[in-house]
Amino acid sequence: MKAALWHGRRDLRVEEVPDPSPGPQDVVVEIDWCGICGTDLGEYLYGPQLIPVGEPHPLTGAAAPLIMGHEFAGTVVAKGSGVTTLALGQRVGVDTIIFCGECYWCKRHQHVLCPQLAALGLMAHGGLARFCVAPAYMCLPLPESLSFEAAPLAETLSVVVRALRRGRFNPGETAVIVGAGPVGLMALQMARVAGATSVYVVEPSAFRREAALKLGADVAFDPRQGSVAGELLELTRGVGADLALECAGTHETVPLAIELTRRGGRAVLLGLPKKASQFNFFDIVLTEKEVIGSLSHIYDEDYQAAIRLLADGRVRAEPVISHRIGLSEIVTDGFERLAGGADDVLKIIVAPAA
Repeated sequence: MKAALWHGRRDLRVEEVPDPSPGPQDVVVEIDWCGICGTDLGEYLYGPQLIPVGEPHPLTGAAAPLIMGHEFAGTVVAKGSGVTTLALGQRVGVDTIIFCGECYWCKRHQHVLCPQLAALGLMAHGGLARFCVAPAYMCLPLPESLSFEAAPLAETLSVVVRALRRGRFNPGETAVIVGAGPVGLMALQMARVAGATSVYVVEPSAFRREAALKLGADVAFDPRQGSVAGELLELTRGVGADLALECAGTHETVPLAIELTRRGGRAVLLGLPKKASQFNFFDIVLTEKEVIGSLSHIYDEDYQAAIRLLADGRVRAEPVISHRIGLSEIVTDGFERLAGGADDVLKIIVAPAA
């Protein structure tokens, strides 16, 4: 089969590799669509960050070169002898998170805090290929109402579902979303679903601000024009946002998200900044703000909820998908297009069979 393998920084190759076979508790998924995530782009431009090089990952035993892709869905075409929960021909979304199951955090159902945490597409072969082997537990059935094109966005949405849980968001509160990429646009929709009275967005791209307004943002601020903090205070009668969600992952936007949070409010950080940020924590002590980290998702909580939200239409994936490409175009029309920072790019999904 053809697959996109990460060999090194800006070195992604579409190569012929053997078709995989399942272990006793695994299934083989024939992949219809796989999304390119910001984490993938980070590995492409700045890696290795998470991909193991030289030393195999302690849990998966894998090391580069690795097949990328951790946002995907498809059909079960083979299964191991111990798999009883899935049938051949079943449509599934794949959560992709791998954990040891034995440590302090795994036993508390905090799988994303497992010291040996891994993910398909980063620490094991992933979904930018015709077939992928996945543990059966992470493959969740897809309702017929959820298309294969939209299903990869369940991974993106599940990150947001977890962030709102971590931020203890309540109906009637206000939210500000910093960054209106795919994660930010999902966060905007999810805040509305969760009962936000107002949702504000901060985004320098005019294309993305327009997308945010179409998806229900009350106001979309350009951070290069005037004082976002001052304007937000005016709109919230001098209070600020109850919850800020930092979805851009830059060293400049983390302090901004904290600044936009009201006294006693919560700022949840989803992005993965490449540089260190500076912030005067004296201000946090005086205002009793909470700064909360939120990492990835848990298969039977966040990912399962995301599938339901997409399937019943409460959250829409289609407006977040900007480009559809084949595997042969993955470098030029996928990663390099994202790296170029074009205004009209949101989520790119890839058809591995094309």
